[in-house]
Amino acid sequence: MDKKLAVIVPCFNEEAVIRESYSRIKRVLTSIPLSTEILFINDGSKDSTKSLLDEFALSDPQVKVIHFSRNFGHQSAVTAGINNCDADLAVILDADMQDPPELIPDILQLQEKEKANVVYCIRKSREGEGWFKRFSAKMFYRVMNSMSEIQFPLDTGDFRLIDRSIMDEFNRLKERGKYIRGLISWIGFKQVPFYYQRHARIAGETKYPLSKMMKFASYALLYFSKKPLQMAIGLGFTAVVVGIILAVWFTLGKIYGFSNAETGWTSIIFTIIFFGGVQLITIGVLGQYVGILFDEIKARPEYIIEEKKNFL
Repeated sequence: MDKKLAVIVPCFNEEAVIRESYSRIKRVLTSIPLSTEILFINDGSKDSTKSLLDEFALSDPQVKVIHFSRNFGHQSAVTAGINNCDADLAVILDADMQDPPELIPDILQLQEKEKANVVYCIRKSREGEGWFKRFSAKMFYRVMNSMSEIQFPLDTGDFRLIDRSIMDEFNRLKERGKYIRGLISWIGFKQVPFYYQRHARIAGETKYPLSKMMKFASYALLYFSKKPLQMAIGLGFTAVVVGIILAVWFTLGKIYGFSNAETGWTSIIFTIIFFGGVQLITIGVLGQYVGILFDEIKARPEYIIEEKKNFL
């Protein structure tokens, strides 16, 4: 029985690129000797993305479309794609074409050669991105590896090929706030790298401004590591030690006359600010974990599907 390949494409306000994305993906899949389909997930787009995807689905039975009821986020869109994929193999690919679909045959060839469950794509370079984006991305992956209990491949995104066993295990995971590239690494099995050069967006604007990048990074860190809590404990312990040293210093200074703590307010202000800062940092870290627990306990769905096209 021939294997089936699906390309999972999350979309949010991609009217400037979606026609070319579809055209390029379709051209590549036509050259692949497998049963293929494209699964677009419309993440609550406000532009003409929805109507364009419906147009593709109407003219091409190999195109499946999922429309969300609103914008739930990129990771939720990828999750919906995996949840609703019935193929043997799937490639996760963003609509902006920074990750070229023309690489899919080479990725398939590597997967077949290595008998791998995952082929994760490592960016050798990142065109069309400023130095800050490149630097922050590089630092993010290294900080994640130093903080996490498992090791993640460096300089990777969601662009990767996964097989049926990975999709089945992924579908068993119940947490709502997903860091998908981390979860796929956590699942295990045989995972191999594929190196490529990332391109600039063909049109439109990035859907990951700094604010979203920071939120994404914090979710990834907090979901995969308890080290921030350990660091908060260490900071609290350090504050206690500093407080004891200051108390001994001021006491001895009072006795032996080498300190004027009673007449100066600098030391008092410093102590208040220091201990207050430590308390706020610790409470903030705890609050982030409590917030995650609150979201998970509510057990709301990660996404709501408004409509499906070309699903049986």
